[in-house]
Amino acid sequence: MLKVAVIGLGDISKIHIPAIQANPNAELVAVCDLDESLKDTVPGVNFYTDYNEMLENENLDCVHNCLPHYLHYPVTKVCVEKGVHVFQEKPLGLNTEEGQALVKLEQENSDVKIGVCLQNRYNESFEMLKEIVESGEYGKVTGVKGLVAWYRQKAYYDVKPWRGKMEYAGGGSMINQSLHTLDLMQLVGGKIDSIRGSVDQLLDYGIEVEDTASAHIHFENGAKGLFFATNANAVNSSVELEVIFEKGIFTIKDSILMRVNEDGKKEELVEDAKLPGSKFYYGASHTKTINQFYNCILQGTHNYVHAKDALVSIQMIDAIRLSSETKQTIKMEG
Repeated sequence: MLKVAVIGLGDISKIHIPAIQANPNAELVAVCDLDESLKDTVPGVNFYTDYNEMLENENLDCVHNCLPHYLHYPVTKVCVEKGVHVFQEKPLGLNTEEGQALVKLEQENSDVKIGVCLQNRYNESFEMLKEIVESGEYGKVTGVKGLVAWYRQKAYYDVKPWRGKMEYAGGGSMINQSLHTLDLMQLVGGKIDSIRGSVDQLLDYGIEVEDTASAHIHFENGAKGLFFATNANAVNSSVELEVIFEKGIFTIKDSILMRVNEDGKKEELVEDAKLPGSKFYYGASHTKTINQFYNCILQGTHNYVHAKDALVSIQMIDAIRLSSETKQTIKMEG
């Protein structure tokens, strides 16, 4: 039985905690948050306002790091150096430099696992799409399109000001709302050669981070990618991921994988599981991702999203931002 704790009782912890409690091989023994008013959020578990104190007092196997972005690396580092496995929310870090530090931390502590919550990799629609890519049945991938047209009102940043500050968030629509889409694009498109991108603010919110970003991506295999993300839409529209093959087109939209037939009609192949009562864009794959990470801890296996796996999406974001600043195409690091 794994002894588990959660650090950070914000919005995303409400997805993690039920998943932990539903796992027969895990016991939630402690939670931690600076806000003492959250003390009774999870009845029957120990509550702390200091994660160092929690790590000293509890005999933990795994900690879920559900803190704001700027606390991902420092808190994960403390846990790992104490020999505690970490399941960390995205993003990997604020930027490539922090992401690389986490990769180094992972390499230097090979007996401790760092799993990154890129749960959309485990959506049924994407799992099937990835299988189609790998099968080669429809030929090579020639194009990848990722669209995220969402809405965030000013109150979203006012309630939690860290979201609007580069120092604490590491960015806006890219790192917060569309990082999963960038991650999936590179998984189906392959290794990236270069990126030309642009970031902007279309909303007059007085924040530092971007609310809109776009990019043209050159993959090493010759495929082209188009990425567009914004928080300036009127509503949260469905994320769209389209993959163009030599002999077919497949699209994930409204959580359904569809194939465009020769007559132009769309054929539904598989629909993602849904999580009742939660925000639609969380999907239902947090539980699958968490369960898989726990199984890897218990069985000593390594089939989870490592820090090194999560680094590419952070590098893409930094490349898009640098390209926007310099008005140049940016070569991706190897």
